Amino acid sequence: VQLQASGGGLVQPGGSLRLSCAASGISLDYYAVGWFRQAPGQEREGVSCIGSAHNNSIKVDSVKGRFTTFRDITKNTVYLQMNKLRPKDTAVYYCATMSGSCSLISTRYRFWGQGTLVTVSS
Repeated sequence: VQLQASGGGLVQPGGSLRLSCAASGISLDYYAVGWFRQAPGQEREGVSCIGSAHNNSIKVDSVKGRFTTFRDITKNTVYLQMNKLRPKDTAVYYCATMSGSCSLISTRYRFWGQGTLVTVSS
């Protein structure tokens, strides 16, 4: 199983980025997929999760109204659309998969991607 996170980069405050989490060796539509981030010197934080059933999703309060997670089953890929980005969103973003219902607790996830860096700065 491999997860490939991509799409990070440098963006100005208020801008947008779309991160992708592409999978091989696993069919993402059968698993919950979470997005996590880790800023320098800080612990890893759960950002968003999309469930396997009915595509329900949960998000951390700080990204509600700005970030959206969705699937493209045909591409076996999950996306994190990030709008109205803020400097505090700067971090390495990771995607991960787990069985069962969505969670923002990282220890519940089994497979992890390598991370992609998002920098929000003017």
